[in-house]
Amino acid sequence: MNLEQTPTFRSERRKVHDRSAPLEKKDVLRKRILGNTGEEISILGLGGEGVLRTFERGKEAVPLIQRALELGVTYFESARAYGGSESYYGRALKERRKDVFLASKSQDRTRDGALRHLEETLKNMRTDYLDLWMIHDVRTARDMDLIFGPSGAIKAFEEAQKNRRIRFIGVSGHRNPAILARLLPLFPFDVVLMPVNPAEPHYWSFFTDVMRIANEKGMGVLGMKTLSRGVCVKLFGEDGVEAFLRFAMSQPISAAVVGCDTIEQLEMNVRIARTFEPMSERDQELLTKKVTSYARELMYYKL
Repeated sequence: MNLEQTPTFRSERRKVHDRSAPLEKKDVLRKRILGNTGEEISILGLGGEGVLRTFERGKEAVPLIQRALELGVTYFESARAYGGSESYYGRALKERRKDVFLASKSQDRTRDGALRHLEETLKNMRTDYLDLWMIHDVRTARDMDLIFGPSGAIKAFEEAQKNRRIRFIGVSGHRNPAILARLLPLFPFDVVLMPVNPAEPHYWSFFTDVMRIANEKGMGVLGMKTLSRGVCVKLFGEDGVEAFLRFAMSQPISAAVVGCDTIEQLEMNVRIARTFEPMSERDQELLTKKVTSYARELMYYKL
């Protein structure tokens, strides 16, 4: 099946009709409320993957972050595990820190280890606080036991919030939706970061229970793996990017978080977000069906 020739992909091609046209700062990148936090963030966020998940590539990474700022992106995310990403943010944001919603993550499961991560993160990002700090990549029951154990990481998150080093607490997961569904009711998390793409409904979907629980609790939901780390481009070409981003932004999420390798990729994503119109339920179903034979490849993160 050649997806580029289907009606859905032809319609996406019409919307982003001039990818070479310069982007104007005055054009609006809309915002959504991040759950019960009451904060507004751009519907497109910049993730810490792509060129940001490197070392010694600041000449590329820092201008990319600054361009995202110019274009109206307000949600910026990293993680302690993402190479030099946090340091790139520290170099790029400077006096613009107050203009953004800044997030990072710790994969350490202990109180002391997580607090050490937080200190490193704040130093690297050159800030006194994070807007959002997340428990990173919860996968197993063992992770849960450690996080909520006597010396578990959740204590670090509570302490950091009490001491105003962080504003909101979140959790992320992309391997096991059953674990994340069990985790969310255990703590008043403000935000969950989870995979959101049209392959998800096909296998062990995060849409089934995790999305439902998060929405019922009034949590902010952030979508990751929206482009399946570029697999959607490999399979369907650039015209697939808008279909996947539109699909993600049509779900009950606050923002689609996307890592970028180049400023050109960033600008394409911003164009899509600026012209975003919700995808109808029928078109969502059609797109989900069209990716059926590629679903496992698109969900590489569950393997």
